[in-house]
Formats: sequence, C-alpha cells, structure tokens
Amino acid sequence: MAKKKEYLPKILETGANELEIIDFRMYELLDDGSTYEWILGVNVAKVKEVIFKPDNIVKAPGLPPEAEGMAKIRGQMVPIINLAKWMKIKEPPGAGKYVIVMEFLREIVGVIVHEAKRIRRIRWADIKRPPKSIDEKLGGKVVGVVEIEDNQLLLLLDFEGILDELGMIKIFGMEEVKEIEGVEKKGHFKILILDDSPVARKIIRKILESDGHTVFEAQNGIEALQILHNWLEEAKRTGRDITDYVQLIISDIEMPGMDGLTFTRKVKEDPELSKIPVIINTSLSDRANVDKSKFVGADAHLVKFDAPDLLRLVHKYALTK
Repeated sequence: MAKKKEYLPKILETGANELEIIDFRMYELLDDGSTYEWILGVNVAKVKEVIFKPDNIVKAPGLPPEAEGMAKIRGQMVPIINLAKWMKIKEPPGAGKYVIVMEFLREIVGVIVHEAKRIRRIRWADIKRPPKSIDEKLGGKVVGVVEIEDNQLLLLLDFEGILDELGMIKIFGMEEVKEIEGVEKKGHFKILILDDSPVARKIIRKILESDGHTVFEAQNGIEALQILHNWLEEAKRTGRDITDYVQLIISDIEMPGMDGLTFTRKVKEDPELSKIPVIINTSLSDRANVDKSKFVGADAHLVKFDAPDLLRLVHKYALTK
C-alpha cells in the first residue's frame, strides 16, 4: 500500500514568509486642534493579550519616566509603558484606554495604546524600509513599513529597541561567559548572525565576542544568503572551503524580506551550504516555533538571550577546523 503523504499542519508551514500583526493606533493632538492618527503594528507572536488599562497601576522606583508604574496582570507584576510619552506626542483627552501585554527577550511589559484595531496577515516581502523622516521622528525604532488600504502606511515598531533605550533589557548570564559549567571550549569561531533588530545583533555580538569569536552580521535572510554566496565564489576561486569563512550561523526567525525559517531551509537544501550548522535564536519560545525550526533542518533552537546557553550551543555545534 502506498505511503500516505504527510502534510504539515498550517501553523507549522514554512516558506510562506508571512506573519500576523496587531494593527493599533495612537492619536496625536496637533497644535491646530486637529488629530493625527499613527497606524502602528506589532507581531502577534509577541503579544500575550490586549486588555483595558488596569486601575491598579502603582508607582515604582527605578522605572524610566515613560513608565506609568507597575500593575498586577495574571498574578504577575508588569511594568506599564506609556507609548505616547515615549513618542513625545500630545494625547487627546480620554486617550490611552488599552494595554497590549507583550513579551520581548523574556521580559513581559504592558504598553498603553489608544486603540487596538485588528489583526492583519502580511508578507515579510511587503515590509519596506521606513522613510527617513518617519524613522527619525520615532528615534530610529521603526523596523519597517507596510502599505495598507487608502495608501496609508502601517509602521512596525522595534519594541526591543525601545525597551533597550529605556534600560529594560537584561542579558541573562552575561557574568558567566568566562566560565560556563560543563562546557569544553573548542576554540574561536567565525559566526554569521542574522537579526533585523540592531539591539539583538548588538547583544549577540557582545556575547560572542566576549567568548573570543569573530562575528559577521546580516539584517535578514536575503542579505545573509548573499554573504554566503560571495564566500562560496571566493572559496572556489582560491581553492578553499566555505567552512574556512564561517563555522556557524545563528539566525532570528522574524525578519523582513526573508524570515529565518525560509533562510534555514534554503541553506540546508543547498549541497554546498548545508554542512554549516544553523542555530535558531528567537524570542518566540512556543512549541510551534521549535517544531518549525526542526522541520527546516535547524541544528538547534534557543530562546534569546541566555548567554551561557548560547555559548554551550556554539561550542557544541560550531565546525572545528
């Protein structure tokens, strides 16, 4: 009897280069009395829930001025950030009724927004670089823009960058980089990292360089594949092997242009590149993303940013010459 073809559940499919975002709005009261509508977005995968603004927000020491305070949500004390304050916009009376509860880099935060509109499904390929004027207005914290109906632009915010700017990002175990229990350090490696977030790349670079490795950076899968193919061409010209140029790849999942899962699949399907180990390093820790990573052939999956765990995987999977 012929073997029945196995189909991957829709949630585990890769290569579609799509994501779902929450479309939310911020309203700015202008000097002439009119109101400007900011159309913003965040990846659904990073959102835990959308709630009404809690009544029990309390002031707490050590928080940045943009924070309203702390609130107990689902039994956990969560910092509440006022996005309007960070954007430096004047709010209309009565705005700020909703809170989007999100998890970034193992940190749970609530962000006060004016309106949560809808969920949109978009293609990574449709995300473009933001106009310079808009990016500058929001402090360089716009990951990309998507054109929606009526020729309007939806801005995807770099919340990791915002939290880092506010001093609310921690690198787990950074103090343990020099001595990692149970790890035999095999050497220093050339490592290519992919992440669309400058903050994430900075953190990963710091962890890896503290351990003595050489780091190359790419913002997405398209850019990383170009780097790899350039190395392949040079290797063929000089009679060398691709592994002389790179011994490990560490890739985020969510990136515009080409996501990390599609990138990993392309690497593992390429006869010349497939020998390079790939670690998926993401803030998305759910089972579905772990399964997706395995399905495309990733060698390992790590929830960022845990410095000892990252370096354990580096020394386990990096190719030794």
